[in-house]
Amino acid sequence: MRFLFRPPADEAAGLLTLPWHQPLEEWDDEHLLEVPQRGISRHVVRFATSDGTVYALKEIDERLARHEYSLLTEFEAEGLPTVSVLGICVDRPNDLPAVLVTRYLEYSMSYRYLFSSPRADHSAEQLIDTLVELLVRLHLAGIFWGDCSLSNTLFRPDAGSISAYMVDAETVERHPRLSPGQRAYDVELATERVAAELMDLEEGGLLPADIDPIEMASALPARYEALWDEVTREEVFSPEDQRYRIADRLQRLNELGFAVDEVELISTEEGGVKLRIKTRVAESGQHRREFFRLTGLEVGEQQARRLLNDLRSFRAWLEQRDGRTVPETVAGHRWVSEVYQPIIDAIPADLAGRLAPPEVFHEILEHRWFLSEAAGRDVGTTAAARSYFETVLPQTPKEVTTPSATVGLL
Repeated sequence: MRFLFRPPADEAAGLLTLPWHQPLEEWDDEHLLEVPQRGISRHVVRFATSDGTVYALKEIDERLARHEYSLLTEFEAEGLPTVSVLGICVDRPNDLPAVLVTRYLEYSMSYRYLFSSPRADHSAEQLIDTLVELLVRLHLAGIFWGDCSLSNTLFRPDAGSISAYMVDAETVERHPRLSPGQRAYDVELATERVAAELMDLEEGGLLPADIDPIEMASALPARYEALWDEVTREEVFSPEDQRYRIADRLQRLNELGFAVDEVELISTEEGGVKLRIKTRVAESGQHRREFFRLTGLEVGEQQARRLLNDLRSFRAWLEQRDGRTVPETVAGHRWVSEVYQPIIDAIPADLAGRLAPPEVFHEILEHRWFLSEAAGRDVGTTAAARSYFETVLPQTPKEVTTPSATVGLL
């Protein structure tokens, strides 16, 4: 037998004592854990623990095991919403299939458990929307799932909402970019599988009486197209509104959990500006790291997300105005000196220290958005800052900050 484990492999040293020479279905209960919220699998799946960590073990053909191991390793490195893989066991005696070992996704549940648990309060619509969001995220990364279903997805509660994670990657294909036909086929397969799963729930008395399985599943393609359009569509608007409109679009994408890689502005023959955005899945802490790389400023994750949007909008405006590409690091330094720092320097002396400088700038951007909405046009950052200093910042109590709060670059 051979074990191929990703580092740090010592975390699963206890797994090496398991009876790998036996088929998984013959393992004694003393070696296994019972996971009540597990889903249905076409393979033999068992759960075991080592040093307090729970692992899922799936018996599968070696070729598929190596394929899935490689892909899941790649996906995890990219921060995609999939389970984390530990390794594989191959060359088992008596021509036994390989075993793929993944880390159990803590606090996750199968769709069947969500419906069967008395405490479950997640609707069928919410599960479908969450599955659609997962599929869009994967398609943006060039991933053709080929077996998207509720059964191959784990769901985890997330601050009143729910997040979805890919579990099974046997049929996955990775491409630089998916064609519309590939995406449509993946959605078609998902629709068929979800319909069958919802009908199975209905047969078991687990589906609410007011839910029609076929009708619910048939709505999946439209939900997918609506989200895909929101994430990828191009917009055309007048040059004077571009900063405001770009900020508004990027904020909506961030709220949906998508990060922005690139903003491109293209002048149209009619005198307008076309907005083209390259999006991807947001990773934890990545906005903060990216913002520091471009500006040298240490800010919070949510602050970084908002300020990055303004920086990218500024860069796109520079490129459209000057007709040439501006390196992102150059745009970052110019944004700090031409946009950020002048606003921070303009904070009235008697209000300095009420909030940290990045939070002040963030709130000014929010204030600008509300003023622009009311005015029906972009009022600009300078006017928004003036209004903010006069009407909002004075309402912030002095005691909400620490004595060390300072104004200026961090």
